[in-house]
Amino acid sequence: MVLFLYFYRSAILSEVQTQSSTKLPSNKSVLVLGDNASGKTTLIAKLQGVEDPKKGSGLEYAYIDVRDEYRDDVTRLGVWILDGDPGHTNLLKYALNESNYAHTLVILTLSMTTPWSWVDQLEHWIKMLDDHIAGLKIDPEERQQCRQRLVTVWQSYCDTIDELDPGSPIKRTNRLSSVDDDLDALPLPEGVLTTNLGLDVVVVVTKTDYMTTLEKELDYRDEHFDFMQQWIRRFCLVYGASLFYTSVKEDKNCDLLYKYLTHRIYGLPFRTPALIVEKDAVLIPAGWDNMKKINILYENMQSCKPDDYYNDIIAQPPSRKTVSNREIEVQTEEEQAFLSRQLQLLQQGQTPTRGESPMRSQNSAGKTSPRTPGSAGAQGSPKKVDGKLNPGTPSGEGVLANFFNSLLHKKSGSPAAAPSLAGGTGVSPRATNGAGDALVTASEKISMRTDAAMELDRLTRSVKKDLDFPAQTDC
Repeated sequence: MVLFLYFYRSAILSEVQTQSSTKLPSNKSVLVLGDNASGKTTLIAKLQGVEDPKKGSGLEYAYIDVRDEYRDDVTRLGVWILDGDPGHTNLLKYALNESNYAHTLVILTLSMTTPWSWVDQLEHWIKMLDDHIAGLKIDPEERQQCRQRLVTVWQSYCDTIDELDPGSPIKRTNRLSSVDDDLDALPLPEGVLTTNLGLDVVVVVTKTDYMTTLEKELDYRDEHFDFMQQWIRRFCLVYGASLFYTSVKEDKNCDLLYKYLTHRIYGLPFRTPALIVEKDAVLIPAGWDNMKKINILYENMQSCKPDDYYNDIIAQPPSRKTVSNREIEVQTEEEQAFLSRQLQLLQQGQTPTRGESPMRSQNSAGKTSPRTPGSAGAQGSPKKVDGKLNPGTPSGEGVLANFFNSLLHKKSGSPAAAPSLAGGTGVSPRATNGAGDALVTASEKISMRTDAAMELDRLTRSVKKDLDFPAQTDC
C-alpha cells in the first residue's frame, strides 16, 4: 500500500511538472518601430481589442493578452512602442537588451498613405536596429542559436491551407529540425537571409484602405502597387521577414496578424496560407516567398522595370498649397502718424475714412461700395466738413477735430496751440474772446474726450448700418 501511494504521488508530481513546463512563457515581448503617423499605436490597440487608443511619447509599454485554447493557459505579451522621433533612439536599450534579445520579435510599420517614403524609412530603422544589436554584449553562442533558428524556419517551412478546410490532405508540418536534420536540410533560396539579425522581423504595411485614394487622386494603377509589393518582398527576403498588409479601418488581416505573432512567439498553430490575390490584404509568412514567386509580379509591369530606382516610379507628389482661413494680419500704424493724417484730412474738409480691413473686403465682395458715414442714402463723394467748426457743439466733426488736436498738442509737449482747423491763422479753435491760447482745464478735457467717444460710437453705428443694409437707389 505504501509503495502504491509512493508511485501515485510520483505520477502526480510528474504530471504537474510536465504541465508547468508547457505553460506559455511570460518573458516574451514585441518591439514596434516606425515613423510617426505610421499607425503603430492604432495597430497595437487593435491587437489588444482597445477601441480608443491613447498615444504617448518616447517609449510606450503595453501588453496583449494571449490565450492558448488547447492548454487553457493565459499569458501577457509585452509590447514596446518606440516614438518615431530620432531623439528617442537612446530609449531603445530599455526595450531590447542582452536579457531579452532571444525573446523579442520586431515589427516594422509603414503607411500606405506615404508609399514614396518606404525606402528611407525601412533603411533608417533597419540600420538603427542593426547598429543597436551590434552594440549589445550578447554571448556569441546565443547569438548563433538565434540566427540558426531563423534559418531553420525558412528551411522547414511547408505550404498549407486554411484551417477552415480540414478535409484537405495538405497540412502544415512544423519540423523543429535538430542538428542531424540540418544535414539534410535544403539550402536557403536565393537572396534569403543575407543579413541575419537573429530576430524575428514582421514588416506591416498599415492603412491599405488608402489605396483607393491613391488611385483617384494620384492616378496609381495596378502596376504601381505591383512594383511596390515586389520591392518590399525583396526587402523582406534579405532579412528573412514576414509581410502583412493591414487596415484597421476595414479590419483586414488584423486577426491574422495576431495569430501569426502568437505562432512565431509561442508556437501556437497558424494554418493560414500566403495571401497575394487581394492587393490590399497581402500576407506572406516567413519561409514561403522566393524570387521565383516574386517574378510573377513582373508580368503586369509594363511602364517600369523591377530594377528601376524605387522613387523614380513611386515619386513623392508635389506639395499642395493649403488654403488658409486665417485673416490677413493687419499692420498697425504709428499713433502720431495716424493722428497727423487725420488732422490733414480735416483741414482739407474731408471726413476721415477708416482703412479697409480684410473682413470688410470679403463681406463687400460683389456688392456696391459702402456708403460714406452720414450719407442720406444715395452714394456720392465724401461729406464736406463745415469750415466754421463750433467747439461747443456736442456732436459732429468739430468734436473729433478738437480731440485729435488736443492729442497732438499733448504728445508734442509744445505750449503753442495747434494750427487752426478753420483757416490756418494760428489761432486755436479753443481761443475765446480773441485773446491768446486758452488753457484746457481738466474738466474740459474730460468733457471733450467724452464727446469724442460719443461721436466715434455714433460713426461706428452708422458704418455698421451701411454695411448691414444695401444702399437703396431712388426710383
